[in-house]
Amino acid sequence: MLAKVISGANVGLESVPVEVEVDIAAQGLPSFTLVGLADRAVEESRERVRSALRNCGADFPAKRITVNLAPADLPKEGPAFDLPIALGLLLASQQLEVDLSDTLVIGELSLDGSLRATHGVLSYTILAKSVGLKRIFVSCDNALEAAVVEGIEVYPFKNLLEVFKFLNKTLAISPQPLTDLNLTDGATFEYDFKDIKGQHQARRAMEIAAAGAHNIILKGPPGAGKTLLARAFASILPVMSKEEALEVTKIYSVSGNLTSSQPLITKRPFRSPHHTASYVGIIGGGNNIKPGEVSLAHRGVLFLDELPEFPRQVLEALRQPVEDRKVTISRSSGTLTFPSQFILLAAHNPCPCGSLGSPNRNCCCMPGQIARYKKRISGPLLDRIDIHLDVPAVDVDKLTGQEEAEDSAAIRARIEAARQIQLKRFQGLGILTNSEMGNPHIKQFCQITPEGLELLKLAISQMNLSARGYHRVLKLSRTIADLASSESISVEYVAEALTYRSKEES
Repeated sequence: MLAKVISGANVGLESVPVEVEVDIAAQGLPSFTLVGLADRAVEESRERVRSALRNCGADFPAKRITVNLAPADLPKEGPAFDLPIALGLLLASQQLEVDLSDTLVIGELSLDGSLRATHGVLSYTILAKSVGLKRIFVSCDNALEAAVVEGIEVYPFKNLLEVFKFLNKTLAISPQPLTDLNLTDGATFEYDFKDIKGQHQARRAMEIAAAGAHNIILKGPPGAGKTLLARAFASILPVMSKEEALEVTKIYSVSGNLTSSQPLITKRPFRSPHHTASYVGIIGGGNNIKPGEVSLAHRGVLFLDELPEFPRQVLEALRQPVEDRKVTISRSSGTLTFPSQFILLAAHNPCPCGSLGSPNRNCCCMPGQIARYKKRISGPLLDRIDIHLDVPAVDVDKLTGQEEAEDSAAIRARIEAARQIQLKRFQGLGILTNSEMGNPHIKQFCQITPEGLELLKLAISQMNLSARGYHRVLKLSRTIADLASSESISVEYVAEALTYRSKEES
């Protein structure tokens, strides 16, 4: 007898429907054949399903069994097909008689029949809703994640026996209630701006970067507070919207970074990979293409400490995601595109020893060493960074003083107000912040006063600004004006934006 169960397969961040067809032949020697371009994890589901059925008290048919995962030309990976295969066997062997045409089934089985968590459940749930299904069966560990999607019933199960009893109507299980993302401002952070002594210009620059989602690079001697500024940066970022939270949760779900203690991502990501991280780890890829750090930092921050120490190949590969806000990975098996809308926050020393330009310490680096150190960061990458900031050593009086600095909550309130201005400005355009503006948006929304325009013209010739640099100054000026609640971009906002350009350009 033939039975069919609807399941799904993840392709990048999206899911596509997969029909699990199970046929039990009336004649032939006992066997279990699985076809449909399955990987090793799917192939091994035969033994998991066999043990799970027997340990749950069901009969495993001693006949010729063929399981087809259609479409046959789509690669299938992972253990998420265990539960649909098991239910298909129960239907085909007539141990279970029920209509599952309105249900998407996902789940990994243990040998005792219990259900384990599965990666990418949010994508599966969105797929089920988009193709018109009414419900989805998942593990209890995935229920909160799946129940974020409105308009579809999510049924959580602990084991295969519960599924069997529920379908036989001998056990009542209620759908999982809709999950509240709880996107409130009550998040706690390890670092706060009130702990930062001095560094008034750096604090101002970080506020501007957070308000407009601009890339920023910090240069200064060891111990100046670059890493502390970067770590505290997360505490002034605005709260994510529901759409942003769903985008980020989907990425983390597909990549397997969600846990039972953190089934949803409600805080903006702050990713800080070590400089020994590989190209695939940063950009993404692998045999089964997975998102890298640039995608895991989507709608959040990618902090690269000791920027020149990263491999040259990695730094050059950052150009596309920084500019296009997405990363395209091409392999012989196919091409996938992942979102990568993040704030690039980088830090480095002025030279290998870190003492170049210090009034208190002598630099021990040779001129050739300093030149090679600076050349590790290419000009095109630096041109894509909006704010270049020198972070000097903290003055001893400010370090030991008792003056209370402004805390992160007060700074975040101003940033939230500036973000609201941007949301209203870009409503219906598909962008959220000033840094995402293209050339048509710049012409429309960056209305500059005549005095400001004259200063900008002078800066183009004096500072050798590229066309990209010119547009980035305009976008940065727009953010500074938004923080001041100004409709037009006046000369003082342009002047402040120009102070954040790289000194290497002039």
